[in-house]
Amino acid sequence: MRAHLDAYTEHLRLERGRSEHTVRAYIGDVASLLAYLDRDRPGAPLADLDLQMLRAWLGAQAAAGVARTTLARRTSSARGFTAWAQRTGRTGTDPGVRLAAPKTHRTLPAVLRQEQAADIMTAAESGAAQEDPIALRDRLIVELLYSTGIRVGELCGLDIGDVDAGRRVLRVLGKGDKERVVPYGRPAEDALTVWLRAGRPELVNDRSGDALLLGRRGGRLDQRQARSVVHDAVQAVPGAPDLAPHGLRHSAATHLLEGGADLRVVQEVLGHSSLATTQLYTHVSVARLRAVHDQAHPRA
Repeated sequence: MRAHLDAYTEHLRLERGRSEHTVRAYIGDVASLLAYLDRDRPGAPLADLDLQMLRAWLGAQAAAGVARTTLARRTSSARGFTAWAQRTGRTGTDPGVRLAAPKTHRTLPAVLRQEQAADIMTAAESGAAQEDPIALRDRLIVELLYSTGIRVGELCGLDIGDVDAGRRVLRVLGKGDKERVVPYGRPAEDALTVWLRAGRPELVNDRSGDALLLGRRGGRLDQRQARSVVHDAVQAVPGAPDLAPHGLRHSAATHLLEGGADLRVVQEVLGHSSLATTQLYTHVSVARLRAVHDQAHPRA
């Protein structure tokens, strides 16, 4: 089973181009499945993995209270693994073809109001007024995340060469190693200019390489550090929901649509492969419209 896992890990990384985060999640799911098979049928070969076993594995997790979204992801992980196992000759059939995923209840993401987003950016700018390199970096983190709507992993992966200052765009490497170009606004341009002039040179060392954003010790900025920066910035604004970097991405997408942006354009900016994913943000906008109508209209 270990050999199967190692081979599937290599397939996800090299052939499918999945991110390390995705690989860890998928391999964790598959390892759980194979451990369940071994407990139920000790020493059984991979060919014994059938539809009944797949359903029993998911059923045990559902009974333990695992969230429907997690069950849906694990169903997808199992399907991908069984399809690969048949394709590579490890099994004669693919039982995952008939495995149904539980329907998930899509919830609307928490987003900032436009004035709250402005207050967060203002607070980050005022914190960087003394040109402390960490404060300059933190301002740039929140400005770029909100201005571009990129993912935190994409932000941390940026190199200096990915910045086209003349056209005010970033070259971003997204999921599945798909490259896209994303514009950023003038406040983000200001934050970037000051960071490159007075912030990054103070932190750069032989560990920095071409990384745009750096940690305190000069290495490439870690995603956990970026998340902490966003949490601290949001908490500085009273009444703002506690958001992670993905919350700034949600907010950017919602505010773009509220400002009249075309759905296809927002899809391209966010790097969504499916328009259905982007359409979630139209629901956020409609929900806000309904809330305002209910509050303000005399005959709501």
